[in-house]
This record gives sequence, structure tokens and C-alpha cells, in this order.
Amino acid sequence: MNQLAAIRIFAKVAECLNFAEAAKQLGISNSAVTRSVAVLEQHLRVRLVNRTTRRVSLTAAGQSYSKHCEELLRQISVMDEFMATAAGQTGGSLRIASSSSYASIDLLELLAAYRLQEPRMQFELTVFDNMTDDIMANSDVCFSAERGVRDSSLVCRPLAQTRDVIVACPAYLSRRGLPRTPLELSSHDVLVTSDAPGRYWDFRDKHGTQRVEVRPILNTQSPLLVKRAVQAGLGIARLSMSLIQSELSDGTLRPLLTHVELCGDERPVWLFYSGQPRMALTLRRFIDFVVERYRQSEAEENKEAVIPV
Repeated sequence: MNQLAAIRIFAKVAECLNFAEAAKQLGISNSAVTRSVAVLEQHLRVRLVNRTTRRVSLTAAGQSYSKHCEELLRQISVMDEFMATAAGQTGGSLRIASSSSYASIDLLELLAAYRLQEPRMQFELTVFDNMTDDIMANSDVCFSAERGVRDSSLVCRPLAQTRDVIVACPAYLSRRGLPRTPLELSSHDVLVTSDAPGRYWDFRDKHGTQRVEVRPILNTQSPLLVKRAVQAGLGIARLSMSLIQSELSDGTLRPLLTHVELCGDERPVWLFYSGQPRMALTLRRFIDFVVERYRQSEAEENKEAVIPV
């Protein structure tokens, strides 16, 4: 028995809890997966998997053994990457998840820059509108712009800060008129995303804070869909500055109520990843690259903001 190969197959079964899916991802036959797990159980003299016609589950011993297998395979991956780096053959694969808004703005440029540094690197990309625990669990790193840090066992590193802007297209404004005070928003069609306030928007000026009730006619998870809806003249929305910067520059979208402060407009960009003690070298190098790239970008922005006297 090739025990290491059997361990890899069992680890995939434990991940998928489905023999057919494990076989598909490994590129081998269903019978090979079944036979390998059976031989491994015979070698260990313990049942690892409960099989029925409808579902697959791990026994208590299987759950414990699965954790040790994951740790072993992680260490082997680290060793392989270390030797590849020492031999000048860096490369590998990263599972990256990203919110659709971040993927449409910075992510592809970021990956292109990293490929210049690591030309052998490959990426498996998942794009989402609503981040879930499953997405994070099945990814090495995750990029998202959330207003607050979720309760998670993952490491959450802030990379950048952007802000929400209230916008509309010229066609909508010519048809419905320009809102000149926050209170006038109550009579306008409003488009919202699921991660933004849906019923009340708060504003602050020299007189204090004012809460305005808005009337959403469209509520969706996708900021990109809301952006396209605003461009089509469907209504007014609050969107991340980073998402609409080019449209604001060319006049396709117009900022509204810039004379008052929109409360709760901060939207940090987060990098999520596992804080495991033996992090794979491929992942560590990518995280260091991302953090350093944003640090340099922030330093350049601060430098440009200084006006010589």
C-alpha cells in the first residue's frame, strides 16, 4: 500500500464527504477511491468512514485522523515549496476568493503584478456577492470590502479604506430633479445592496445628525448590478468610491449631497486568511506581496497629498 497516496485520497473524501466527488477532483475512478479507503482502514484496523446509500460521514476516529492527515499534507506542501524555492523553481497554486466589487477593481491588476514576480504561479478564483463560511473555508485567501469584521477564526488584515458616495446618472436627475437636502431623498427611487443600510440613511452637518427614511425600489446582493442600474437611470444609490471612480471622473455618474457628511460611509478592504502556525510558503509569499503593495500605494498617495509651500 502506498500510504501517502491513500492518505491524500482519504483527506479528499473527508473534505467532500462524497466518494464520487472526491474521485472527480482527484481525477481517478470511484472504485479506486473506495478501494484505497478500504485498504487504509484495514491497515489502521479502524473504520474511518460510515457509508450508506444516501450519505457519507466520518466516524469519530475518522474525524481525528482527518485532522492529522491535513496537518501532514500541509507540512509536505511546505517542504516541497521550500525545496522548489531553494532550487529556483518557485510556483504553485492559490485558491483566491473575492467579492465581485473588489474583483472588478483591483484584483486582476494585483494578480498580474504578482505573476510578473512569480511567473509559475496559478490561481483558482471564486467571485461572490455575499461572503459565506463555506467560501472562506474553501479558499487560501479572501478579499472583501465589509463595513465590520465578521466573527471568524481567520486573520483579518485591513488593506485600504474607501468610502461610500451617493450617486445618480444625469438622465435620472433631469427626469426626477436634483435632491438638494437629505430629506428630499425620501421622494426618490433608491437602489440598495444587502451590505448597506436599506431603510434609513444618516447624515451629519453643523446642526447635528439627521436620519432620513429612503424608499428602496431595488435590493440586491451585487454592488455591480446596482451600479449598472444607476447608470441605466433606475434610481439613486450609495456605492463605494473605488467602484465608481472612473464614472465620476467622466461624468457618467454624479455625486449628490456633497455638502453634508454621510454617516457610516467607511468601507475598508479586508484580506482574510487562516492563521495556521505552519503556513504554506506559497501563501506566505503572496500575503507579504499584497500587504507590501498596498503599503507602498498608501505611501505614494500620502506623498502626492503633500502640497509644497
